[in-house]
Amino acid sequence: MVNTFAVYKSLLFALMKLAGVRPQIVEIDPGTILNFWVPNEIHRNPEKSKHAKKQDRTKPAVVFLHGFAADGIITWQFQVLALARKYRVYVPDFLFFGGSTTDRSERSPEFQAECVAKGLEKLGVERCTLVGFSYGGTVGFKMAEMYPNLVQSMVVTCSVIALTKSISGAGLERIGFKSWSEYLLPDSIKGVKLLLELATVKLPWIPNFIYRHYFEVMFDHRKEKEELLEAMVIDDKDFNLAHHPQKVPVHLLWGENDIIFTMEGAENLRRQLGGRATVLKSIEKAGHLAHMERPFIYNKCLKDILETLLEENSEAAA
Repeated sequence: MVNTFAVYKSLLFALMKLAGVRPQIVEIDPGTILNFWVPNEIHRNPEKSKHAKKQDRTKPAVVFLHGFAADGIITWQFQVLALARKYRVYVPDFLFFGGSTTDRSERSPEFQAECVAKGLEKLGVERCTLVGFSYGGTVGFKMAEMYPNLVQSMVVTCSVIALTKSISGAGLERIGFKSWSEYLLPDSIKGVKLLLELATVKLPWIPNFIYRHYFEVMFDHRKEKEELLEAMVIDDKDFNLAHHPQKVPVHLLWGENDIIFTMEGAENLRRQLGGRATVLKSIEKAGHLAHMERPFIYNKCLKDILETLLEENSEAAA
């Protein structure tokens, strides 16, 4: 039987090219490559991307950072379709997702941040807004810390600056799992269904064969992904907010019913960020996967935030 999810991905990839983005493999270092979805006008040789059409390069760059249960373009498909005309959209696949690989042993969010930043540099991106969901939000915070000249602003959805043991333990207790690998890397069709049920408010009815096909396609590199999850959790004493840049504005866009990273956690994050987090917007009847569960509302909120950031950046440059 043909894998329907693989067919869907093929159709989605064709649709994305029509919308204005296409895949581009970028060598970060020997042995390390990242797959990016990039604007169509970028030359096949990423080192020559600075020669892209001037009118297109005047568009603000927006970089979407995905979560852990899917690759970049699956995670952000609705947002790319909504924003690709007005913005230069870049969607990287993190290492061990969507064709991105490395022969190095590093698994930390810092290493993911380093690889994405180097890839963006090779693609000619000088300044950008990051839109990070869950794992991608944590990587995004690392990028803002490590590359303040690259990251102009951030929009963060259902995420944390760092996944400390206390935050991790509370989240796992709420969803009833002993480890993130057990939840995010299911080993059965039942596990895939539970993964999605816990991340949404009301999961629509989906035939079992769709869950099976998703399971067959989306959970490769299991060993490496388990290592990524292990490297993500840190001791509370190792988290130091003072290391994070104080000038990068952060907008928080949350699913009101997220049980993994709750609204209470979002409020705590806003307090941690202080004056940098001026907006906390919640989306009703949405869980952890707010951007997929209620894409039209999410996209409207995101567009409003990006418009605000554009105005703020223009005023700052004036």
